[in-house]
Amino acid sequence: MSAPIITLIILLIAIVLFVSERIPLALTAMMVLISLVLTKVLSPSEAFAGFINSNVILFCAMFVVGGALFETGMANRIGGIVTHFAKTERQLLLAIMLVTAILSGFLSNTGTAAVLIPAVIGIASRSGIRRSKLLMPLAFASAMGGNLSLIGAPGNLIVDSTLENMTQGNASFGFFSFAMIGLPMMLVAMVYFLTIGYKLLPDRDMEGGVDLYNEQPKEAPAWKQYLALFVLVTTILAMIFEDTIGFDMHIIGVVGAIVLVLTGVMSERRALDAIDSRVIFLFAGMLPMATAMQKTGLGSMLAEGVMDFLGEAPSPRLLLSVLFVISAGLSQFMSNTATTALLAPIGGAIAVGIGADPSAVLMAICIGGSCAFATPLGMPANTMVLGVGGYRFNDYVKAGLPLVVVGYLVCVTLLPMIWPFFP
Repeated sequence: MSAPIITLIILLIAIVLFVSERIPLALTAMMVLISLVLTKVLSPSEAFAGFINSNVILFCAMFVVGGALFETGMANRIGGIVTHFAKTERQLLLAIMLVTAILSGFLSNTGTAAVLIPAVIGIASRSGIRRSKLLMPLAFASAMGGNLSLIGAPGNLIVDSTLENMTQGNASFGFFSFAMIGLPMMLVAMVYFLTIGYKLLPDRDMEGGVDLYNEQPKEAPAWKQYLALFVLVTTILAMIFEDTIGFDMHIIGVVGAIVLVLTGVMSERRALDAIDSRVIFLFAGMLPMATAMQKTGLGSMLAEGVMDFLGEAPSPRLLLSVLFVISAGLSQFMSNTATTALLAPIGGAIAVGIGADPSAVLMAICIGGSCAFATPLGMPANTMVLGVGGYRFNDYVKAGLPLVVVGYLVCVTLLPMIWPFFP
């Protein structure tokens, strides 16, 4: 049996197990990892590389940095300030999504989510609102915020470079070009979560997750509270200027975590308690699937198979629609950056081949890749809120899949108007 077929079978079995939740999600992820090794699709070093992935290291570090904010009681104090202005659940939801999206437009989506999660847990604790109503919208807003600027997400830069190459430098996306579609999507998403989406979000007490966040935070001495806040703010600022400083975000996060333990703001035991091991095993365990899809060419085969089915000269609107669906589908289980890098050359070449401006098609691929809302695996932020939000796999399907459909409708309606196929 060929490697792409083996990979596809493992992926399909994983989907069934994730949806049924007969066994824990993290255990399913590790079964995927070991299956790829046993079938020799990946080498052991390739399969276990996820455990030293920079995002996994960033998760661990920011769980500690964020945990200190909650542990000292500072998150609750911040929550008190926010709840003073936002009185109702829906007002809180709107405020959280706005702040998250704006920050994600200029910072790392993952970093933004990692920073805001403890503050939102503090808000939920202070206001008595179930955090399951707030954390998933936060994760989704971090992804949509990445569509507000050229630097909002790596995929944006990929499609911009692809457009420049295909037009010999005669066309490119501007810094805020992505906001022309990203902002309408964000506004529609907010309306969705204030109405239908709000009812689809689970309303349940915590089940498992990180013990630290299940406890009522104790008021620590003021110096600990302010030092926890200072380390968090300093870490954020350092991440913003990471290029100037010369260190990656995960290194900056680790430094922040070490400072908190060294200064006694958190004990070593409490720092370890703050790390959600289920998230680490789920994320690191499923990263090899993305590697396998790229290495075996499965992702490319699926995309090219659909393109062949459409024929040599599909209508531009059909091409745009299909590529959005493929991009959104693949990004539920593999990196949206990898999905965009895979599809952009294919979609762009087909658009140019039929004489159409590739801008709308490339943008559809990019936006589709960011609509990884239907599983906890699609984006690091989705995975990060899984445990602390008390979510199950099907919660993402229930609340996230309609949002993918909403994103699709916004894209197929607006993209041809903003970037006409035949200007």
